[in-house]
Amino acid sequence: MIGQWNSAVTSYYVLVGATTLLLVIGLVMVLSSSSVESLDQGDSAYSVFFDQAKFALVGLPALFVLSRMKVRVLQLFAWPALGVALVFQLLVFVPGLGAGVGGNQNWIRVGGISAQPSETIKLTLAVWLGAVLARKLHLLQQWKHALIPAVPVAGLAVLVVLAGHDLGTALVLLMLVAGALFVAGVPLRMFGLAALAGAGVATLLTVTSKNRTGRITSWLSNECDAQSACYQTLHGGWGLASGGWGGLGLGESREKWSYLPAAHNDFIFAIIGEELGLIGTLLVVGLFGLLAFAMIRVIRRHPDPFVQITTGAILCWIIGQALVNIAVVIGLAPVIGLPLPLVSAGGSALIMTMAALGVVIAFARDEPGAAEALAARGGVVRRSLAVVGRARG
Repeated sequence: MIGQWNSAVTSYYVLVGATTLLLVIGLVMVLSSSSVESLDQGDSAYSVFFDQAKFALVGLPALFVLSRMKVRVLQLFAWPALGVALVFQLLVFVPGLGAGVGGNQNWIRVGGISAQPSETIKLTLAVWLGAVLARKLHLLQQWKHALIPAVPVAGLAVLVVLAGHDLGTALVLLMLVAGALFVAGVPLRMFGLAALAGAGVATLLTVTSKNRTGRITSWLSNECDAQSACYQTLHGGWGLASGGWGGLGLGESREKWSYLPAAHNDFIFAIIGEELGLIGTLLVVGLFGLLAFAMIRVIRRHPDPFVQITTGAILCWIIGQALVNIAVVIGLAPVIGLPLPLVSAGGSALIMTMAALGVVIAFARDEPGAAEALAARGGVVRRSLAVVGRARG
């Protein structure tokens, strides 16, 4: 057993397995949590599920292609990819093209197709930070090299997202940047100053928005209006509590009957707890833990600093976002509006998360000894199939 965990392909198989299981769980729970609302709106009970399945089918080729891509090719396209993503994000401010959802001007719509450009910034920024910081690795103990160009460019990316009032995505970008800088070995004293600056900006953005101030006040208050500010959080908690150990059963949620807002999106973890119980929620948390384990393993085993830094950024993005989403649902954080990666309904988020995991899978395939081990196992499978074919003949 210990030898299997120390195998050169452990990271690869853990990443593929955990990603597949989370994707399957997400599709099942999107169907379960959205069917009632879809029927209430006069649509098919499967409408949201079919949309999510289509997005997953779009994400699969992206995951597969990126998982087979050479590390140097990814590094080569770091600069142009980030530039395209930033321009793409600016399109949300073009009249007739940009659209607002939930107070955030963070979408573009062309005909019946919509997309969230900020999701592309997450992946391209992670790859760009890996390329830039890896090239300056021996200089990062100096302030000017640690900050430039990483911090100004990352700050620009965060600002164009904040311009659309999407504080949740901006926080994820900050976690992503922090992960890249930490893995790159930037001195911890710089993180202290960055944390103070980030806290100041977050406070300013909060006090200048009545919506954000209301969310935080209701979260901190002991006397919150159960029919208004605390409605979503309370119903999410009730859903989790009513699930018990084993849950009410798949499809048996009560909260999805128009009681819990965003049941198939930001609060899908509450429906998982209600229908599948504590066992279901621990399964989801455990799968994210496996993703984190595999990505940390890639960071420790791969000799390329670009791979290490990019993986660290993606780790903080996906696992950090998952932890924030779960914290919101269980009441440990104010409602921010972040989906649960791979599980919540949402096209752009799902596709880009799958693409990011494809990048990390490519890194896992490039670990020392992994390519040879995968080739050897592939040869064994082909020889076995040939033997079976001859036996049937």
